[in-house]
Amino acid sequence: MEFKHKPVMLEECIEGLKIKSDGIYVDGTLGGAGHSKEILKRLSKNGLLIGIDRDEDALKAAKENLKEFQNVKFVKDNHDNIKQILEDIGIEKVDGILLDLGVSSYQLDERNRGFSYLGENELDMRMDKSQELSAKNVVNEYPEEKLADIIYEYGEEKEIHTTKQLVEIIEKSIPKSKQNDGHPAKRTFQAIRIEVNDEIKPLYNTVKDCIDCLNPQGRLCIITFHSLEDRAVKNAMLEAKGKCTCPPDLPYCVCGAESLGKVITRKPIVATKMEQEE
Repeated sequence: MEFKHKPVMLEECIEGLKIKSDGIYVDGTLGGAGHSKEILKRLSKNGLLIGIDRDEDALKAAKENLKEFQNVKFVKDNHDNIKQILEDIGIEKVDGILLDLGVSSYQLDERNRGFSYLGENELDMRMDKSQELSAKNVVNEYPEEKLADIIYEYGEEKEIHTTKQLVEIIEKSIPKSKQNDGHPAKRTFQAIRIEVNDEIKPLYNTVKDCIDCLNPQGRLCIITFHSLEDRAVKNAMLEAKGKCTCPPDLPYCVCGAESLGKVITRKPIVATKMEQEE
């Protein structure tokens, strides 16, 4: 299947990055390189884009999509390791970083990857197919206590191999009266995918690391898709912004509050109604 992934909120991301023609930029979630291509169009030959993704299929597609550009480096890794990635390349600071969190439309549509609850496919959900932990391991090998936050009710003894089997268990375990928020397997599949790919636990520190990697006036843009991602990003940004705790009647700050930057948009930017419908 061809790797196609329409970039989300493309214009808003480009505007947010405030791209300098000779700057260094990081796309930490490269995917099919839709965002990266627009960044590269705005860079001179002195600029540089570093594209990071842990999905080999994504990197292959991105290399093809960006073959006309010479000033791009491809890295198979996780954006959580951004400090080490930049150190390995020999770069200390960059001018902008973009993170488009979550699963791509290609990964959902490519059924043999096991991300979708539609059809019957191998339970996988690995963004990096070279890693050992898969959705099958999580569902079949985790102790019941550990699965409590992932699956509402778990009572099957037979091993679960396919997405269809898991969907049937979920449908049986959730009363029909509670199945009124889209497909009943939606949240469970999201939870297992997050566990398999360790998407949430490192995110707070990843945001802080990204901020540390920025040049003065550098920009960090992050697209989130659900409240868990949103909360981790907001908390990290607010802490990095810093807040003076001195009494308001003091003429100057004595608490030592340090700010690493400022939040440009006080309220998150949301996709247009048209884009949401698409």
